[in-house]
Amino acid sequence: MFTGIVTAVGTVRSATAADDGLTLRIAAPYRGLRRGESIAVDGACLTAARVGKGWFEVHVIRTSLDRTRFGGYARGQRVNLERALRVGDRLGGHLVQGHVDGVGKLVRVARQEDAWLLDLEVPGPVARVSVPLGSITVDGVSLTVNAVPRPGTVQVALIPYTFQHTTLGRKAAGDGVHLEGDTIGKYVEQLLQARPS
Repeated sequence: MFTGIVTAVGTVRSATAADDGLTLRIAAPYRGLRRGESIAVDGACLTAARVGKGWFEVHVIRTSLDRTRFGGYARGQRVNLERALRVGDRLGGHLVQGHVDGVGKLVRVARQEDAWLLDLEVPGPVARVSVPLGSITVDGVSLTVNAVPRPGTVQVALIPYTFQHTTLGRKAAGDGVHLEGDTIGKYVEQLLQARPS
């Protein structure tokens, strides 16, 4: 479980095809990482299979490659990172599972006074659980839905800190992003669908 509060930005050192999947070696400033630890990489919960001083490796299996952008990652790619929650940690963002629900596309970036507004095209499952002032995770960053300008589009606002301390500040129109819809919204939707009409 995560909160969507990015604690570091790492850099892909290598991306190597392996066992029909992909192995990523990521440079990160974390200390005390252990093999088997869960780390959210651009919002996807992955397992540290190997660790070394200043780096860790994860294996992205085929099913994860099919629903993420990892297949296009290469050396030099910057990634948002978050270590898993410990019992007693502050929940500064919202409940994030690290399960990518789909890939969205950034269609507009606009500066508005002290914030940046990002309009994102989102797949149907994410759109259905996205409501104004609700939560959404974009490349691992916990954000508030600022508005729903039109069906299939979600708008979020970045404060200066988020703009400067995550990879979202480097995004441009046309870029893809990992999305995780609001966990509570997904459960509510599933329960409503299961009700007899």
